Amino acid sequence: MPDSRLRSGIAIANLRPMPTLSIVFGLILEAMGIGAYFLSGTQSVTALIPSFFGSLILLSGVLGLLIPKARMHVMHLAALVGLLGTLGGLGMGLPKLSGLIAGTLERPTAVIMQIAMGVVCLVFLALCVKSFVDARILKKYSK
Repeated sequence: MPDSRLRSGIAIANLRPMPTLSIVFGLILEAMGIGAYFLSGTQSVTALIPSFFGSLILLSGVLGLLIPKARMHVMHLAALVGLLGTLGGLGMGLPKLSGLIAGTLERPTAVIMQIAMGVVCLVFLALCVKSFVDARILKKYSK
């Protein structure tokens, strides 16, 4: 699907990059989880939580590329995982932010990783929503 300029003046880019972005964000979350696991010193399985989210997002991206008919469904699944990652990461990390700033936390790395995962997932979710809106606009004007 080539780039097209719509009557409303909105340029809609090729919508295929969303699976690729899912793979990139999945790899970022994978790296965060594996890094946290080894850098935390305790090597707790909970440090791998970003990797679990990353695996689901990465898998959705791969499936979106491999199965074009399922792209819409797997990208919505990836967006749902991004939403859950945002809520979980920021929901767990932000209440502990004052303790992190004060330096009174027992596990500051965990809080930093929770907030970082939440922010990465939030950016991914925002890109998903933008892609969905662009696809809707493109569909509306392509009729």
